Amino acid sequence: MERLKDKIVLITGACGAVGKAVAHAVSAAGGVAVTSDLAGQGATHALDVTSETDWLQVLADLGRTHGRLDGLVNAAGIAALGNIEETDFATWRKILAVNLDGTFLGCKHGMSLLKAQGGAIVNVSSVAGLIGGHNFAAYNASKGGVRLLTKSVALHGARLNPQVRCNSLHPAFLEGPMVDGILHGTNFPDAARARITRDIPLGRLGTPAEVADLCVYLLSDESRFVTGAEFVIDGGMTAR
Repeated sequence: MERLKDKIVLITGACGAVGKAVAHAVSAAGGVAVTSDLAGQGATHALDVTSETDWLQVLADLGRTHGRLDGLVNAAGIAALGNIEETDFATWRKILAVNLDGTFLGCKHGMSLLKAQGGAIVNVSSVAGLIGGHNFAAYNASKGGVRLLTKSVALHGARLNPQVRCNSLHPAFLEGPMVDGILHGTNFPDAARARITRDIPLGRLGTPAEVADLCVYLLSDESRFVTGAEFVIDGGMTAR
C-alpha cells in the first residue's frame, strides 16, 4: 500500500504501544517513520517531549536529513490514577507536562517544517479528553487540553499557505502496558479489567493497531478536507 508514499512522519512516544504501532503502519503505507522517544529506548531520535531544546534539536536534525516534514504524530503520553484530593501537585505537573506541554511543543515547533509544503498533525488524546472519571483528575485535564489545543492549531494551520491540518484521536482503553499499569494500580486488577470491558459496548479493549490505522488515514491525502476534528475510537463507550 502507498497511502503515505514517501511522506516523512515524525512520531513521538514511538517505543510505546501506540507509537510503535503507528510507526509500523506508516512504514507499511509507504511512508518514512521517523521515531523518537526518551534516550535509551531505541528510537531513531532521543526526545523528551517536555524539553524545548530536545524538540529544536530533533527537528533541526530531521530538516538536515530529510529536508522536510509531512506529518507529525504526538503519541507520547503517561497516565496515573488519582482523584482531585489524592493527586499530588508533582504528579499533576508531570502528567500535564508530558501529555499537554509535549503536544504543544510538537505542534509549535513542528510547524516550521510542516508549513513549508503543507502537512498533517495527529494528536493522540483519549476518550478521557471527552468524558470525566472520578479518579483521572490529571489525565482528564491533560487530554481535554489536547482536544482544544488541536482545534486551535487546526484553525491556525487552515490560514497558512500551504495548509497544515490537525486532528485529535480519542481512544478508549487499549491493550498494552499503559492500561496494564493502571489496572495494577488498583487493588483488584482482574475485576477492574472486567468492569471496563463491560463498559465498552463492543465488549473488548481496543488495540494500538486500530488507532494506528486511523492515524494513517489522517496523515494521508484521503483526509485532505478533515481538520479540527476529534475522532473517537472507543468501541461505542461514549455513545450511551
